[in-house]
Amino acid sequence: MTDTTQTRFYCRASRADATRLFVLLETEFEDDGFPLAIREINEEADIDEVELYADGNLDVVEDRITRILGDTILSDPLTREKLPDTDWVAASLEGLKPVRAGRFFVHGSHDRAKRRIGDLPIEIEAGLAFGTGHHGTTSGCLDMIWRVAGRERPRNALDLGTGSAVLAIGLAKMARIPVLATDIDPVATKVAVANVRLNHAGAFVETKTATGFHHPVFAKWAPFDMIVANILARPLMRLAPEMATYLTPGGSLILSGILERQRNAVLAAYNGQKFRHVATLAREGWVTLHLKR
Repeated sequence: MTDTTQTRFYCRASRADATRLFVLLETEFEDDGFPLAIREINEEADIDEVELYADGNLDVVEDRITRILGDTILSDPLTREKLPDTDWVAASLEGLKPVRAGRFFVHGSHDRAKRRIGDLPIEIEAGLAFGTGHHGTTSGCLDMIWRVAGRERPRNALDLGTGSAVLAIGLAKMARIPVLATDIDPVATKVAVANVRLNHAGAFVETKTATGFHHPVFAKWAPFDMIVANILARPLMRLAPEMATYLTPGGSLILSGILERQRNAVLAAYNGQKFRHVATLAREGWVTLHLKR
């Protein structure tokens, strides 16, 4: 991984306010690609820290953050900190606690000792790819996968926009089925390959850099009994016709990366392709949808 100099913006607030700010900041900086994190600072005092790593015109970034903060009551004010050359992703993830969703236990190498009997562990190392399990969309998808795959027993699956490959690894470990994990970003694919290898899931998971459904790998694998896509609402809506084409009749679609206010628009796009809504799982201002066709 390439080291780089970054500037960290951070503030501290109650858990409820910090969670709300995290969602607002993620929406604001969606197109900038700036990494965000939220972590517990003091459980007893109910204080969490929200941090954003940025570069470019930092004064403009600070103005945008300040506008979003508005009149939120902060435990510690917004602070700008220039970081030394360091692996900032690894440093951020070191402070995150493991996550449980269903029987899945998502953790870093420093938390291996916290595995319990009966866990399906997924070890995710720091990398320049989305998906550590700590985001509401990722943990929501894992929870939904646990419920749906356990009941339906799919024969194969697609993880579209795989990021760190956490969902593909979870599916492979749980159902022991072939899973195609694709991403449009070659850096993400490289991280996914490393995590698949780390979790000994290479016999089940194939990773590929692919844009949309135009890559020949999709024709090779299709149709899929299950498609999981944790990306963003707008691309999910555009992909609705192709999702219908590549999913087996009676197969399941699990979608996330959708803000609560975007839920109805996404459902409308899929209703138009004759999908029916089965369940919605809400978490931290985001929703995960289970649809069938």
